[in-house]
Amino acid sequence: MASTLTREEIIKRNIEAVDQHFHNENAEGIDLAVGVYTDDIIWEVPARGLVHRDRETVKAEYLKIFDSMKVHKITNLHRFATEDWVFDDSIFDFTVTGDGFHNCPFPAGTRVSVRLVHAFELRDGKICRENGYEIWRRAEDTHLVRDDIPADAVVQEFE
Repeated sequence: MASTLTREEIIKRNIEAVDQHFHNENAEGIDLAVGVYTDDIIWEVPARGLVHRDRETVKAEYLKIFDSMKVHKITNLHRFATEDWVFDDSIFDFTVTGDGFHNCPFPAGTRVSVRLVHAFELRDGKICRENGYEIWRRAEDTHLVRDDIPADAVVQEFE
């Protein structure tokens, strides 16, 4: 069946699904965050060798992650969408507090700056693929943490 939505409406719907996902990426809202996934979700984090193919496994992964980080700041650099994809480029400044990041390159106690590009594939307003491309750096490493922050970047501080 052909969609009756315009291109702009499809893109808006896709951004709203990703917004709902991001807004609920916390222990209290996790069911809403994974609720925008299709039944055949593919969740992949190549830098840490992770591929999950169902909501419950992704939910469990997120809960371990939430329990292993103290977020200091999130800087949202860019977000744009097409009829099929939403891309988000952000920087997460946090301290690793536990072992919930499977294959984490840094031990607990390390303050990190993670450049994270999400590529979300969407189908009928639901996320069917979430790829998280992570670049892990020690927060104090001024040789590696040299991001070009746009003037209109949205910064959230949590300290």
